[in-house]
Amino acid sequence: MEQDTLLQRIILNPKVMAGKPVIKGTRLTVQYILNLLAHGSTIDEILREYPGLSKEDILACLRYASETLEDSTFMPLVETG
Repeated sequence: MEQDTLLQRIILNPKVMAGKPVIKGTRLTVQYILNLLAHGSTIDEILREYPGLSKEDILACLRYASETLEDSTFMPLVETG
C-alpha cells in the first residue's frame, strides 16, 4: 500500500473522535480496529461486522500503527502495585 493510499484511508480531524486517527468516512478509530485484531477478530469477521469497510481499510490501520511506532520514543512499562 503506497503512502498516498494510506493518507486517503486514515484521517485525523479534531472534530471527529477527538482527533484520533479514524478510517475515512467512519467513526472507527485505528485503535478500535487494532484492538479487535489483538483480541482475536479476523479481518473477515471485522468486514462482516462493518460491511462499509474494505480489507484495504484494515490494512491501512495496521500500516498507520506501524509507521507511527517507527518514529516514536518508547517508555518501559512498569508494573505497579
